[in-house]
Amino acid sequence: MMTPASSTNTFSSAPIRRATQKVLIVNGDSDILEVLEPVLEAGKYDIIFVEASAHAYSQIRRVQPDLVILCLRIDDVEGFQVLSMLKLDADTRDIPVVTYTAPARADAEETAEEDEDVEAPIFPARPALLMN
Repeated sequence: MMTPASSTNTFSSAPIRRATQKVLIVNGDSDILEVLEPVLEAGKYDIIFVEASAHAYSQIRRVQPDLVILCLRIDDVEGFQVLSMLKLDADTRDIPVVTYTAPARADAEETAEEDEDVEAPIFPARPALLMN
């Protein structure tokens, strides 16, 4: 004969304290930070800024944030490479990534205006990063 499971309550009545979540922002400009600041401050998130895409992948692997906010610019293919690497890596593929686009950087626009007469390829002629 089976006996019923114990009826003792294993849950504590003490409030559950949730650890602060980490949000990592890559290439965040002042416009997006103004939009995100009230939301992130209200939720009491730990915010980590990574200025350049070149260092973003290693920082994300090291920090293991709960959310990544990644700016993808058409004039900066490194952001797209970071996103690809994150989704190919078993240790980082489950981290949610929010992407947004921003206008091209001012220095890139000035260079484009100077080189108007020169036919430029849409994508720079650089080899892709090795993912393995």
